[in-house]
Amino acid sequence: MGFLLFVLIQLHAQYPTVRERVNNLPTFDNKIIHFGYFLGYNQYDFKFEYIDSYYKDLQYKDIAVIPKKGFVVGMIGDLRINNFLNLRFEPGLYYSQRELVYPEYTEFTKESDRYRDIKSTYIHLPLLFKVNTLRINNFRPFILGGFSTDFNLSSNQKNRDDNSGNVFRTTSNNLNYELGFGFEFYLYYFKFSPSLRGLFSFQNELVNDNDPDSPWTGKILNMFSRGVAIIITFE
Repeated sequence: MGFLLFVLIQLHAQYPTVRERVNNLPTFDNKIIHFGYFLGYNQYDFKFEYIDSYYKDLQYKDIAVIPKKGFVVGMIGDLRINNFLNLRFEPGLYYSQRELVYPEYTEFTKESDRYRDIKSTYIHLPLLFKVNTLRINNFRPFILGGFSTDFNLSSNQKNRDDNSGNVFRTTSNNLNYELGFGFEFYLYYFKFSPSLRGLFSFQNELVNDNDPDSPWTGKILNMFSRGVAIIITFE
């Protein structure tokens, strides 16, 4: 019995690596520059700020936003600064859709006036700092943050028609800040990273109607996009 125990101890001492996990892509994070692509889905809504007189109105009600799912797709360019910090440029296409439901204003003559469907196709250009933890085998968490600009191909900003002709206009570009977190998984051939992102516009996106007393835009002071996106990257 003692001899058998001695043999098992010797085998364990000679082959300790049998129990160790194999690290995939061990030199991947040493690259100064690398590229990849991403895809995922998003969901946007709006934050409204109203004129002072509307807040004082006894009939004050917020405009409801019904967010709908959209998709995202794009490319990644990553610059390694050190072991814990990367600078990333992630140009992409973000498609989103939102429905506005207005309160029952007396100015509306028919029920359809209360509803506006807003479709947005953004060319999304973010510059992000990615902060990494130490790698744990084939796993590494990270957080990221930065700023982005959007070019809305569906804005109708220069359209002469407005909501009186059932055309809701938004600005053609806006600025955002972004925050997020995610996890990197090192697979045999590539790195796979799901992340959750929050996007917050700090530029008014509303284009007012030609009539300053328009029930659709006359009561709104500012309108900001807010969105959440689930992004899956392949690098």
